[in-house]
Formats: sequence, C-alpha cells, structure tokens
Amino acid sequence: MFQVQRLVRFSYFLVFNITSLISTMLILAFLLFYRANRQALYNHIIIVLLILGFVYELTNILFHLYNDYNGVPLSTSPDFYIFWVFLDYSLYSLQIALFAWASIERHILIFHDQWLSTAKKRLLIHYLPPTIIIVYYLIYYCMVYFDIPCDYSFDGYLHGGIYIPCAFDRTFLATWDLFVHQVFPTLLIVVFCVALLVRVIRQKARMHRANRWRESRRMTVQLLSISLIYLLFNLPWVTIIFAYQCGLPASVAIDGILFSKFVLYNVIFCFPYVTCLSMKQFRVKMMELTCYRGRGRQVIPRTITGNAAQGGTQLQ
Repeated sequence: MFQVQRLVRFSYFLVFNITSLISTMLILAFLLFYRANRQALYNHIIIVLLILGFVYELTNILFHLYNDYNGVPLSTSPDFYIFWVFLDYSLYSLQIALFAWASIERHILIFHDQWLSTAKKRLLIHYLPPTIIIVYYLIYYCMVYFDIPCDYSFDGYLHGGIYIPCAFDRTFLATWDLFVHQVFPTLLIVVFCVALLVRVIRQKARMHRANRWRESRRMTVQLLSISLIYLLFNLPWVTIIFAYQCGLPASVAIDGILFSKFVLYNVIFCFPYVTCLSMKQFRVKMMELTCYRGRGRQVIPRTITGNAAQGGTQLQ
C-alpha cells in the first residue's frame, strides 16, 4: 500500500508551506496595498483564493506538521478531528469552485466588460456569484461533518490517508459531492480555459485595434497558468475518486487515492508561486526592491580644487 513516510511528509510540507506562505503574503501585499491592483476586478477572485489558501496553510497544513513532528495530533478530541477534516475538504473544494467561476468570469472581463459598467451590474455579476458559492459550500460541509453523526476512525487520516464521513460512503450524497463539487468544477476549468485561449487568439487583431491586447493577454496568461496546476494536481484525485464511486474495489483504489491525496496539496502550495510568476508588475517590483537593497547607499567621492586666480574653491 502506498504510504509517504512521516519524516518525508513533514519535510515536504514544512519547506513548501513556509515558501508558499511567504509568497502569499508578498503577493497579497502587492494586490491590496496598491490602489490600482486592489480596484482591478480581475484581481478580486485571485485575492479571495490567496486568502483561502493562506487560511488552509495556517490551519490544516500546520495541524499535519504538528502531528508528523510529534507523532500525536494537536488534540485528541473528536470535535477537533471533525473540525480538522472539515477545514481540509471544505476549503479545498471551495477553492476549486471559485477558480471554476474565475474561468467563466474571465470571459466576461475580456469580451463583455459592458456587463460590468454600472455598480448594480457589478454587484449582480461580479460580487454575488462568488458570495453565493462561499455561503453554499460552508453550509453544505457544515451539515455533512457536524450535523450527520459518524463514528469512523481518524487513524488513517492522521497517517496521510483520507477520512470518508458516513454521509459519503457510497451514498447519493457522495455522488452529489463528487459530480457537483469535484467533476463539474474541473470540467468547467478545462472548457472555459480552452475556450478563452481560442477566443483570444481569434480576436487578437480586433483587440489590437481597440488597444486592449496587452491587458487581455495578461489576464489570459494568468488564468491559463493557474489552471495548469489545478488540472495537473487535481485531475488524478477526481479520476480515482470517480472510479471508486463507480464501483472500483477499495483494495485496488486505495493506492491511487492515497497518492492523489498527497499530490493534491500541491494545488495549495503552488497557487501563490504561479500567481507571482504570472504577474509581470509584481516581478518587476520585486526586482526593483531586491536591486535597491543590494546596491545600498553609495557614497560618491568629491574632490576640492583650489582656484588661485579667483581666490576660491570648486567642488567636483
């Protein structure tokens, strides 16, 4: 059976969690402290995703690190276990859904910006959908983990496995969760990202004439770059869980489930990296700060020369 050694998992999580948290804080500061970045509509969903990832790493990943380092969880209370897995699965699923919405919204921002021309339109089209998604997911997973009693063991989860609540053990709710919260958002990301690439290429000449090509290209590159990490690290998980729900024996699926669950964390870890790399302005700003600190304060020597004819001195 596939199993990542505790020391390996601890080292992997520690390195990537620290670097990812630093990247998240830097990019959030860049997006929030500069007014133009803060007001740009295409940055709003990215800010929300970064905050969700930040919370995920400060809670779920730190819980894993504590457990792997000490050999025991932060608390042995069943309520803490439930809260832990609730954070793990709810925040991750919520991030997938929000990025799926971002894939759709990017079409509106690039090709139908007139839909967001008034405050009322922005409220209905830009702010309301992600708000509904967040509220729905939090209520749904609160019901699944806190309202439905379950006495399943958490031992496997503590050793790098997964926890399947009673509500998800090959039930209708499990099928709903798989298709609505896993398969459907993943398909939306694929379809709308590919469609965006095709539309941008086909309408490149028109956007050049309208002087919108640079901004459109920037938004497209950002979305496509981030979508790659979702597809690369999320697709194995969705595939194996889909096969298991469709009848694949647990003895066959277990290795794939454990491996894909470990790989799944890379979506959270890599999201701030890819976001930083996809923003040219951020890279330029970081290079300017690095170069400025590297140069430090330079002292320019001055020479004093006498002028006997005029009876004075001259600075050079």
